[in-house]
Amino acid sequence: MFKEHPVKFRQTTAKYLAQFPDEQRKKRLGGLCAQNAQSLLKALEFCRDNNIGSFRINSQILPLKTHPEMGYDISELPDSDQIINDFKTCGNFSKKYDIRTTFHPDQFIILSSPNPDVVNRSILDLEYQAQVAEWLNADVINIHAGGVYGDKPSALLQLMKTVDTLKDSIRRRLTLENDDRSYSPIDLLPVCSKLNIPMVYDVHHHRCLPDTLSIEEVTQKSMKTWNREPLFHLSSPKDGWNSTNPRKHHDYIDINDFPKEWLSLDITVEVEAKGKELAIEKLIKDLGSL
Repeated sequence: MFKEHPVKFRQTTAKYLAQFPDEQRKKRLGGLCAQNAQSLLKALEFCRDNNIGSFRINSQILPLKTHPEMGYDISELPDSDQIINDFKTCGNFSKKYDIRTTFHPDQFIILSSPNPDVVNRSILDLEYQAQVAEWLNADVINIHAGGVYGDKPSALLQLMKTVDTLKDSIRRRLTLENDDRSYSPIDLLPVCSKLNIPMVYDVHHHRCLPDTLSIEEVTQKSMKTWNREPLFHLSSPKDGWNSTNPRKHHDYIDINDFPKEWLSLDITVEVEAKGKELAIEKLIKDLGSL
């Protein structure tokens, strides 16, 4: 998403599509997918022109792809070969200009759920995002560990069992991120080590849900989980660290929230700020003045 730059990714709703016959529905979906591929290329061009080295791809880049009633296989859509080629063009572009592309599926992707239906739907969604990631050369599909369900060890065991069943196209991109309510880095680092998958260190979440590890310790331990360039998350609290709820993200990044431990590292930092590209522009300037 962008704050001011005029690139938009189009969505739709199942309720809206339900009013059309099947052939017309697929034509509309094909048009949306094609437009989103074109928008993605424009987004990547913006990143190239503004020295932004990473772009997170919208989870609904193929709208309603896994919806229980309106879901579809890309091959069922008109001009599907052209749509795929347009996404592959984006992948070639990002590779040429060294722009990392990543996915961060919605919060309903829960591999630790005790409900098999939730897990199965989550896996279907991960399979779809892995399919698009193949076209785009994206190397990260990042998820949270999910809920605790009254028994954190059992929930993590369920997570590990589910991860072991995933297809290789998902598994080699899958990463786990610490969150601000249930799972701190000290919970997830052993899981990542056992599963041999990287941990995306969200320092804002760690500050909201601290454990016995320091930022420096988690930074170093997280980096060791990666077999490629590490990816971390950065945010600032909307109402300050002394507010009743520091979890909410600010429009911009307070330069004091950028860990000094990261300044000399070769890492990707995903900026989670409501100001989007404006926040990144400001952060780059602020970092340049250090």
